[in-house]
Amino acid sequence: MSPRARRCLPARDGTLAGDDWGLAMMGHGDGGQVGVSVVLPCLDEVESVGACTREALEALDSVGLRGEVIVVDNGSEDGSPDVAAAAGARVIHEEQRGYGSALRAGFDAARNEIVVMADADLTYPLDKIGELVDPVAKGHADLVLGCRLDEATRHTMPFLHRYVGTPAITFLTARACGRRVVTDSQSGFRAFRRDQLPAMQLQGTGMELATEMLIRSSRAGLRIDEVQTGYRPRVGESKLDTWGDGWRHLRLILMLAPEILLIGPGLLLTVLGLVMLLMAFVSPEGVEVGSLRWQPVFFSGIALVLGVQALLAGVVLAHNSSIVTGRDVSRYQFVGKESFPRRCVYLGGFMIVGGLVVNILLFAGWLQGDDSPPVRGFGVASLAQSLIIVGGTLISFGLVRYFSRAPQDWNADAKEHEDDVRTATMQDAGTARDG
Repeated sequence: MSPRARRCLPARDGTLAGDDWGLAMMGHGDGGQVGVSVVLPCLDEVESVGACTREALEALDSVGLRGEVIVVDNGSEDGSPDVAAAAGARVIHEEQRGYGSALRAGFDAARNEIVVMADADLTYPLDKIGELVDPVAKGHADLVLGCRLDEATRHTMPFLHRYVGTPAITFLTARACGRRVVTDSQSGFRAFRRDQLPAMQLQGTGMELATEMLIRSSRAGLRIDEVQTGYRPRVGESKLDTWGDGWRHLRLILMLAPEILLIGPGLLLTVLGLVMLLMAFVSPEGVEVGSLRWQPVFFSGIALVLGVQALLAGVVLAHNSSIVTGRDVSRYQFVGKESFPRRCVYLGGFMIVGGLVVNILLFAGWLQGDDSPPVRGFGVASLAQSLIIVGGTLISFGLVRYFSRAPQDWNADAKEHEDDVRTATMQDAGTARDG
C-alpha cells in the first residue's frame, strides 16, 4: 500500500502472541532471542512512572521477549527515580534538560537490539509493545510509530494539538522527507533497531527530536511503518509547551529543509515578480478585474525583493546549519566560498547602476515632455526600482556575509598579513645591510 494512501494501520495480520513470539524472533543478533530496551524519559512522574515500568515489563514477558526498561531521570525532585527502580527499571540520570536529551541518553544506554521509546505518563498503551516491535523484529521495517489519532479524544489530546499542530507539523515533515511517511508524526511511541542510530544522527535536545528522527530516517533510506496503538489520558502535569515546542519543530524543519519555508517560496515569489513585471510591459494600462483596474506592477517589486531575500536567507541557513549533513551540505557549499560575497556585491552594484541609468533616462524623457512615466512607463519605472532595491539587498547581504566569516578565517587573514609584513621587514633589513 502506498505510504501516501495509508491511514493509521491496525497491527499486521498474523501477529504472534505468547511463546510463538520467542520462536518467531529467534535467529536475531548472536543466535539468540531478540532483546528490547524500553526507554522512558522522566521528569517528576512519581504518579505514573512505576505503573509504566511494570506495564512495559509485563508486556515484554507476555510475548516472550527478553528486555529491560530504562528510565532516564532528567532532574526529578519528587522521588520518581526511586519509584522506577522499585518497579524494576534501570535508572540512569541525564543532567542536560530536555526530552530529546533524555531519550538520546537512554538510547546510548540501551543494551538490546531493538529500542522502544515512550513516555512515563501512561499516555501510551505499553501493553501494545509487542505489536509495535513486530514489524521491526520481523525485518519488515526499520522504524515503527504507534499512531494515536484514530483513538484520540478531547480528553486525551487538546483540540489545537489534534486538528492544528500535529497535522501541520506532519505536513511539513512529509515535505521535508519528500513523501508522506506517517499520519501521526508527533507520536512518541516508537520502535527501531539500535544499529540504525548512526544513520539517524540525532542531535535534538527537546521535543523536536521526534521530527528530526523521521526526517533523518527517511533521508537515510530507512523503512518507516505505522501501527495503530491508541492514546490514553495523561497522569500528572504535562511538560509540553504548545507554542515553544511548536516553534522548536518548525525551526528544526527550517534548518533541515530550508527549501520548504524559504528557498522554495523565495523562488516562487521571484518568478511571480518577474511575470508581473512582464505583464506591466505587455499591458501598461493594467488588468481589468470587474469594474476595477489592477496594476500588477506594484506587487512585482514587492515579490522580487521578498523572493530574493528569502532565497538568500535560505541558502545561508542551509549552509550554516550545524544539523545539515551529507548531500545537503554539498548542495549549498558554494555559499561558503570566498568569492560568493564578492560576487553578490558586484552583481548588486551592477543592478543599482542599471536602475539608476533607467531612472535617469525616464527623468530625461519627462524633461523633454514625454508623459510616458504615468502610464506606459510604469513597467520601466518598476524595473528601475526593483533593480535598485534588489541590488542594495545583494550588496548588504554580501558585505554582511563577508564580515561575518568564521573567526578562524579572520585569524588566517591576520596571520597571512603578519607573515607578509615580517617578510617585507626582513627584505628591507637585508637591503639596508647590503647598502
